[in-house]
Amino acid sequence: MSVRIRMKKMGRTHRPFFRICATDKRAPRDGKVLEELGTYDPMVSETDARARFKNERVEYWLSVGAQPSEKVAVLIKKYGPNGTHLDAQKEALDRLAMGREVPDPGEPASLPKAPEPEQPAEAAAPAEAEAPADDAAAAEAPAEEAKAEEAPAEEAKAEEPAAAEESSEEKPAE
Repeated sequence: MSVRIRMKKMGRTHRPFFRICATDKRAPRDGKVLEELGTYDPMVSETDARARFKNERVEYWLSVGAQPSEKVAVLIKKYGPNGTHLDAQKEALDRLAMGREVPDPGEPASLPKAPEPEQPAEAAAPAEAEAPADDAAAAEAPAEEAKAEEAPAEEAKAEEPAAAEESSEEKPAE
């Protein structure tokens, strides 16, 4: 039986993923496998982190005469047991494991204005009652001014009926 090491296509549309497998030479590409030896994910952002192998098993299958396909032979040469890019692969895997660093957004350019709280009249009245003595005197002054403003209005109302009586008295005299 002759054995080939090739990539078995997995994944979905627009998201390929490959398993690197030892297969019988007569088996179809995505058919039955003898053993899975690693993976290849072309969608990984770090080029050197795309291929991963079980190095001991790859060495075994190569020692018993398994023939890798052209693309798998390139991957084994770079990332296999005695690969030329093993240091770069380790660094790439470490960078992926750390994750992305999200920069601090800093202070906002402008802050939203806080709405001014509206105080109901009932809430304002107890606040005036709790005011200290100095503030109480200051609070009484506006109250006296308000009474003074109301007084001329009351006097004007009182004068209106008197003026009406005077005008009615003059009319019959004519």
